[in-house]
Amino acid sequence: MMQKSRRTVLRGAVAALAFPAIARAKEAWPSRPIRCIVPLPPGGGTDAIGRVAMQYLSEALGVPVVVDNKPGAGGTIGSDVVAHAEPDGYTFGIATSSSHAAAPVFRRDLPYDPVKSFSAVTLIGTTSYILIGGSAAGAKDLPGFIAATRAQPGKVVCASLGVSTLGYLLSRQFELITGLQMIDAPYKGSGQAYPDLMNGTVAVLLDNPSGSAGLVRDGRLTAFAVTRPSAVLPDVPTFESLGVKGFDDVFWYGLVAPPGLPPEIAERVQQTLAQGFLADPGRAKMRALDVEPIVSTPRQFTQTMAEDTRRWRDLAQRLGIKPE
Repeated sequence: MMQKSRRTVLRGAVAALAFPAIARAKEAWPSRPIRCIVPLPPGGGTDAIGRVAMQYLSEALGVPVVVDNKPGAGGTIGSDVVAHAEPDGYTFGIATSSSHAAAPVFRRDLPYDPVKSFSAVTLIGTTSYILIGGSAAGAKDLPGFIAATRAQPGKVVCASLGVSTLGYLLSRQFELITGLQMIDAPYKGSGQAYPDLMNGTVAVLLDNPSGSAGLVRDGRLTAFAVTRPSAVLPDVPTFESLGVKGFDDVFWYGLVAPPGLPPEIAERVQQTLAQGFLADPGRAKMRALDVEPIVSTPRQFTQTMAEDTRRWRDLAQRLGIKPE
């Protein structure tokens, strides 16, 4: 009996000694470089937003945050990598309206659930959509492009980032509203589509201004219209003002982690980004990329993903699009 009591006391002593060590280990986060997966190639809007956010996070936390581009399948390949990583606070991923709201609408074999397979951390911001075109568009304004495309149904090529993306879904909605018929040409990222827009391989792309504004300002691409006024391209009219009613959706960016991320880490990252982007100079830097900062709690971000998935599924049903 005495020996059993001694063992119990020893176990308690070991546990008591271990508890401060565990607490210190948690408090020590982060103690090594963090990886952030951007599920699209370098050069596009998502990549630019992810790098700005991670640069600030790195400066605020005092450790390197390495951006790792893993493109493919409209952002779902890189997102799946995040879903299966260790939830230790050293792997995060940039989530978008496409990878975490539209993808379930298109893919039966989606390897993750946009809500259950991740720990939502925070929304980062929203941006408009812009219809940009090159020489193959055959016009310099939206009415001219609609007229030219309507005159040759099934011949004008519209680039997209793949059939599992929100941009593709909204391109189909644009066709429905305007009565156009275009050919879809999927790319892994908008940065890869820009050269083909400029050389006339494809005619148009429904993009985000953060990636294409410089090409528009340089005159290498034409901006036809935006879904909401753009800070970086203030002279570009909205679709609404040009008679395309009900075409005003925006695209969001957020930060996620593998499921099981300790809540205290998620809260610290969320608060750090809130401090950086809800006040200048962080807010000004984001707006320079045409992104309106919106920092949310993990719970609010989870609700956004779930509600948008339902909304895009309803739109797909109206368009007759079924998951494949």
